[in-house]
Amino acid sequence: MSANRLAALCEAAGTKFLLALFVDLNGKPCAKLVPVEAVDEFATDGVGFAGYAVGAMGQEPKDPDLIAIPDLDSFTPVPFVKEGLAIVHCDPHVLGKPWPFAPRNILKALVQQAADAGFEAWVGAEVEYFLLKRNATGELVPADDDDTAAQPCYDARAVTRMYDHLAAISVAMNQLGWGNYANDHEDGSGQFEQNFKFAEALTTADRVITLRYLLSVLAAERGMIATFMPKPYANKTGSGLHLHLSLTSGGAPVFPVDDAAEDPTGLGLSDTACAFVAGILEHASALQAVIAPTVNSYKRTSATTTASGASWAPRSPTWGGNDRTHYIRIPDKQRLELRGGDGSANPYLAIAGALAAGLDGVKRSADPGALGSGPGGSLPLTLLHAVEALEADPVVTAMLDAVLGEWPDAGLPSVATYFAQLKREEFFAWHAHVSSWEHDRYLTAF
Repeated sequence: MSANRLAALCEAAGTKFLLALFVDLNGKPCAKLVPVEAVDEFATDGVGFAGYAVGAMGQEPKDPDLIAIPDLDSFTPVPFVKEGLAIVHCDPHVLGKPWPFAPRNILKALVQQAADAGFEAWVGAEVEYFLLKRNATGELVPADDDDTAAQPCYDARAVTRMYDHLAAISVAMNQLGWGNYANDHEDGSGQFEQNFKFAEALTTADRVITLRYLLSVLAAERGMIATFMPKPYANKTGSGLHLHLSLTSGGAPVFPVDDAAEDPTGLGLSDTACAFVAGILEHASALQAVIAPTVNSYKRTSATTTASGASWAPRSPTWGGNDRTHYIRIPDKQRLELRGGDGSANPYLAIAGALAAGLDGVKRSADPGALGSGPGGSLPLTLLHAVEALEADPVVTAMLDAVLGEWPDAGLPSVATYFAQLKREEFFAWHAHVSSWEHDRYLTAF
């Protein structure tokens, strides 16, 4: 029984409280704190939430509760946050069925689609973030006062100054069995990245959400703000969420090809790998609405340069070898790296979108074209452009609606339509704001 299993997990870990956690379409982490004394009821019946109060979950105040059903495979003790605390990622249900607006449910549906096509999906994620604080005047500045180098990337002294924070996160990841293998200062002042090994798609998405939570709360304990905002500074490098994707079939890798005669790219890639790349490139503009889902995202992908000399963000949907200027980079024949996503991306939707696009390419045996090329054009210039591309793309919209078919007679709106409207409203809310840039440019210009 699931109740017995969860009780055993809690006892073995010394857990006293569980965070029953899920995220909304925007990636907001939502949870209730469940005492271990209620573990049987939680494991059997889940725990209820007023869905409209959660945020972007497709509900109105009149709707039935969201019931968060725990996935026991995601049980994650986090005693380094609070002694006796553990996280369990949950699948929101309504009236006994998976809720179609829940991102974790959407990714599970795409993982099943991959399985139906004969594949297992594997993903690695690079979580970039800034550590900031507010100075005496309220301005956001790097938490490390000495982080002022013109090119701070990989600076050994900056890493050492943040040793306590980086080490605490590294120890936490390794205690959880994630396999942290590197922790570094990134290209912007105050920017860091801490890497962990790849895993199955759903596991990696859960870990990205858990890591963001850990980074936020542990940084706050040290008086810092951990932010995943894509572009907190106009003149500094933005934060990406780079995804490394690969497929296996029956456990055997399908991206590499051993016969050089069958590989015109020279990268050791199979026809399946090339078709997967092609699918992502062809759907890139629509995909950006999912993997770069905020107004601020397009200040990262539209940047031409930064204080360090490079933006490290793609501006057009192209692919190449071990070359970080492309939308898709091929670091080796085992995987591809999708570089268009940023720190604001919901990892469940980002991975689901990449799988949907790539699998569409495989289904059609699509051709990515020559190395260094792509389907032409630029990536969307703004969130509004990306939303328009999303609405015109049947593959990415079908991904967002992947669970909707389980509610055929409920009269629910399309999840894709709901998401597009959510993002369109976000764009126009920003557009309606009068900024200091406008004052500087127009106040006395006429």
